Amino acid sequence: MKRIDDLLGLRVFEKVVTLGSLTAAAQALGISLAAASKRLSKLEQYLGVQLIHRSTRRLSVSDEGQTLYDYAQRIVSELEQAEEAILQKSEQISGTLTITSPNSFGRRHLVKLIAEFRQLHPNIIIQLLLSDSIEEMISEGIDVAIRYSELPDSRLVARRLLNNDRILCASPDYLAQNGTPQTLDELYQHHCIIISRHTEINWAFPTQTLHIQQAISCNDGEAAHAMALNGMGIVLKSYWDVAEDLSTGKLVQVLPEQAVISAPINIITLKNQHQPARIRLFIDFLLNSLQPLQMHKDKF
Repeated sequence: MKRIDDLLGLRVFEKVVTLGSLTAAAQALGISLAAASKRLSKLEQYLGVQLIHRSTRRLSVSDEGQTLYDYAQRIVSELEQAEEAILQKSEQISGTLTITSPNSFGRRHLVKLIAEFRQLHPNIIIQLLLSDSIEEMISEGIDVAIRYSELPDSRLVARRLLNNDRILCASPDYLAQNGTPQTLDELYQHHCIIISRHTEINWAFPTQTLHIQQAISCNDGEAAHAMALNGMGIVLKSYWDVAEDLSTGKLVQVLPEQAVISAPINIITLKNQHQPARIRLFIDFLLNSLQPLQMHKDKF
């Protein structure tokens, strides 16, 4: 009877199936792609079965591989928990934590929080990727994503971080020159800045949906923000992006009585049985640190 004693090979296999990529598995384990591929092949040779079908486009799990994966998940999870228990006793939680965030939220809020988190846990290596896309999360081994969007994949799970209230705003100079709209329909007579690759978009309000077209469009939220500051028009932005400018008077809220339909800001992680301590610590830190920001917004 064969006994599996290659724990690294088992870990490589488990990560390949979980993350859907040999490259992502190698990155998550901190080994080279060649070493990961060799370990997986060695495990298959030892068992005498093909665990994963490889092609140039995708990987798929064989029936034998699925059977092993069901056990491997539990084994790897228990090993990681044992390692963390030892590390916690010695107060040396370490490892690499890969985080992705939208550009504006990352620059305005997350960088400062990461600096504070590193002061508490200096042995954790931080990798921050600023991006407005989430498609890369599984393939590139990202641990934590902060996103405004809905989940695109059933292998991900979201937890609410903050309410994402969005508001209409413009610079005082723009409103002085063009007037302040008093109703939603009056927005059609104004220069509207939309964040899109296209020149038209829908702005959804509880009472009606406006189809904004022939607008000023930009595919980057930070650039659209700058356009509004420079008096180019009215923009629809998350409160968290424009709060400082509202408080200093660089921007003015337009139609403040009009609520805007929006989704919360979520913390998104992979759906698995066990999260390393560094991920749990970071999520708890974010939730605790951002509560004062939420309370400040509610008083605005």
